[in-house]
Amino acid sequence: MTRSCSILTVWLLASVLGVSLSSAQTEYVRYSVDGGDISWGVLEDAFINRLSDAPYLGGSRTGHWNRRSAVKLEAPVDPKLILMTAFNFRSHITGDPAEYPGMFIVPANSVVGPEDPIIRPAEARDLHYEAELVVVVGKQAANVSVEDAPDYIFGVTAGNDVSERVWQANDIQWVRAKGSRGFNAVGPVLVTGLDETKLEIVGRFNGKETQRGNSSDLVFSMAYMLSYISKYVTLEPGDLIWSGTMGSTQAMKPGDIYEVEIAGIGTLRNHVKQGM
Repeated sequence: MTRSCSILTVWLLASVLGVSLSSAQTEYVRYSVDGGDISWGVLEDAFINRLSDAPYLGGSRTGHWNRRSAVKLEAPVDPKLILMTAFNFRSHITGDPAEYPGMFIVPANSVVGPEDPIIRPAEARDLHYEAELVVVVGKQAANVSVEDAPDYIFGVTAGNDVSERVWQANDIQWVRAKGSRGFNAVGPVLVTGLDETKLEIVGRFNGKETQRGNSSDLVFSMAYMLSYISKYVTLEPGDLIWSGTMGSTQAMKPGDIYEVEIAGIGTLRNHVKQGM
């Protein structure tokens, strides 16, 4: 079946079943070709249809196609702000949950994509993985209610919140421990049409499963986090909110590989590289 026939089949099936394609699951990517400019696109079968802008900014299909195999996938996000959540999975905490979320910010340029390495700084001594769910904000959010918050979530992707535990324990802020260059891997795609409250998240360290959880087990849901953050910080389209991780973690060394798989999103796979 050709690409055009496959796409036509989807439209015909949607029409027969009465399904609105505007609410169907869609996979967005950011990509580059031969080291050139980075573009947004829609992943359709083995092809990418380039968009005129980010999808949450109203980007439309241009009809310019690339084969998926001919491009490099970049992180499918382009945030101004990254807000993370501490101790939010019940399996990652001891004792009673906190009364309110533990919120912190890391630099936006700490993000790397699904085909990039995680950089281990030369001074790092205890570098850990953290499999997480990441939501992308779809429109400006300030003082949003919990009830309305889902309407402000554009889509979801997978993330690995790499954390240097010695720095995390000893620094006054977590900026270095959680936001150093090359720490926060995101991808492989940004997906709309998924229920972010019921997603299975699996982490694998060198092929062995070491983390598993479901977003239904969050102390504070992603919608609650968006509402809570918006009381204090105005969120803009493209900003990221991370879920926090589940279970326990362990140290990574150069050459190790960590994978984060989320149902409906796919697998984010990065190797660890020694930095300067």
